[in-house]
Amino acid sequence: MKLTKYKKILMPDNRTRCGFTQIGWIILIAGIPLLFLIMAFSVTKGAAEISLSTVGEAFFNFDNKNPQHLMVIDLRVPRVIASALVGSALAVAGAMMQGMTRNPMADSGLMGLNAGAGFALSISFAFFPEMNYLGIVLFSFIGAALGGGMVSAIASLGKGGLNPMRMVLAGAAVSALLVSLSQGIAIYFNLAQDIMFWTVGGVAGSNWQQIKMMAPLILTALLGAVILSRFISVLSLGEDVARGLGMNIALVTAICAVIVLLLAGAAVAVVGAVGFVGLMIPHLARYLVGVDYRWIIPSSAVLGALLMVLADLGSRMINPPTETPIGALIALLGVPFFLYLARKQGRTGV
Repeated sequence: MKLTKYKKILMPDNRTRCGFTQIGWIILIAGIPLLFLIMAFSVTKGAAEISLSTVGEAFFNFDNKNPQHLMVIDLRVPRVIASALVGSALAVAGAMMQGMTRNPMADSGLMGLNAGAGFALSISFAFFPEMNYLGIVLFSFIGAALGGGMVSAIASLGKGGLNPMRMVLAGAAVSALLVSLSQGIAIYFNLAQDIMFWTVGGVAGSNWQQIKMMAPLILTALLGAVILSRFISVLSLGEDVARGLGMNIALVTAICAVIVLLLAGAAVAVVGAVGFVGLMIPHLARYLVGVDYRWIIPSSAVLGALLMVLADLGSRMINPPTETPIGALIALLGVPFFLYLARKQGRTGV
């Protein structure tokens, strides 16, 4: 597919394009090492302080009789890896949704995907308590698809079809319904404590089994998102433009939807209902690197991982030894940003 006719739309001039490209490279080249440094620092913090030297010993001279080595390898390393993977997954899922739908307020949490996955999880806990982690992930995918389908169907009703605000309102209604059903199941089957963990969000229970199941899914989906990024750039210009360039819109949209469900479903199966990551991070990436999704998607992956790892670190440091829910910390940033974005969309008459 040739983008020559629309390069001026994606990148207004060569100087701006060069600047965005440089920032994109800076995010990738500096952001990835910074992410690993923060992850290493995060391993040392918690109810029990562990020195960096002890962390190094746990990796290169592991002693299974040393409780600190066991804590590092079995508890803290899995949770920081899970934080990074989940942050990348939610951020890229949000970026893809915003590009596909041209809805700046699209996010897996606001569009009902998180609530749908949580509802499916509550059903699996209640009726299939012995289900393994792969089955839980599959249930999450089905629930995410259910939630997203309900939001799209409700938002399409009435005159004018889909628009950003209608999608958000439908997402809020569907999410409230599915969360209420999840809580009802939790109360009836005496699963309130288990369901509450997924409701508030957190990575405290992450383990190597989950990482082994989740990492291939998320990394494969992230690679697919990067491959499809140029097509998402064209979709973000409008269906008429995409159709004029000969794009098979239905096929590209279907593949993107599967990738979004993989990312959101796998993330929610691990961390629970954490919202606003997929809303804030793509806007930050777009501000830094421009409107080309070939840069937005990889930048969102790095920035989303940084946000989640920092949020997990903050959850352990604010009030030790008690942990603050990650979802609550991110909501402190996400809710004001959402209100700002909603007001901005209202001014533009969307």
